[in-house]
Amino acid sequence: MSDQASGVTGEGTAQSDTDLPQPTYKRVMLKISGEALMGDQGFGLNPPTVERIAQEVKSVHDMGVEICMVIGGGNIFRGLQGSAQGMERTTADYMGMLATVMNALAMQSALEGLGVYTRVISAIPMDQVCEPYIRRRAVRHLEKGRVCIFAAGTGNPYFTTDTAATLRANEMACEAIFKGTKVDGVYDMDPVKNPEAVRYDQVSYDDVLANRLGVMDASAIALARDNNLPIIVFSLDEPGGFQGILSGKGTYTRVGN
Repeated sequence: MSDQASGVTGEGTAQSDTDLPQPTYKRVMLKISGEALMGDQGFGLNPPTVERIAQEVKSVHDMGVEICMVIGGGNIFRGLQGSAQGMERTTADYMGMLATVMNALAMQSALEGLGVYTRVISAIPMDQVCEPYIRRRAVRHLEKGRVCIFAAGTGNPYFTTDTAATLRANEMACEAIFKGTKVDGVYDMDPVKNPEAVRYDQVSYDDVLANRLGVMDASAIALARDNNLPIIVFSLDEPGGFQGILSGKGTYTRVGN
């Protein structure tokens, strides 16, 4: 019997399910940008913001949901910007991958400070600070109730963390990708610049690609489409939003067939 099935989560910590809503998914991927960790700062990490996001993750973990995470690195270094300024693209992308490891370690620290056992798993081996990516080991961590944060993208240049999140979600047999953003779904135009923008409740993969709606990059959307993996776009700034959607409430857009 697995730890989840026996009502035990994270290294033997007892968890009662009597007062918790039943989640709509049992294993999910949460994808957030590195910029989400900046808070009001223009660069780097804002510890209170990291703590707040960790609290959101914990609230879902407490429901018995198995959670994978991928965090971008744009708050520290963005490979595309580096290459645009004359840096060789492959080198710039590897630097961006290292930035994602830093963010993953920060989130691990915040989660474990809340009592949530967490593993950082890197596509680039760096044994002193995190585990190398081994799929079966990662699956076992999830079964034991540990949050798995996948860092360093796919380990290859020219691939974004959006693509890495979709790849890992498929490998881990996640039931959905939750894309945390600054807005509460997918709109037909930028809602920040256009107050008349209309939010979609549901949109197809093909419409996202054809209309360039900017949910994720094209390769990530295509990979999700080919494996029929739904993408839930929601606001990471709304307190309780992540848990609310898994409880069948909240405002979001579902990208799928």
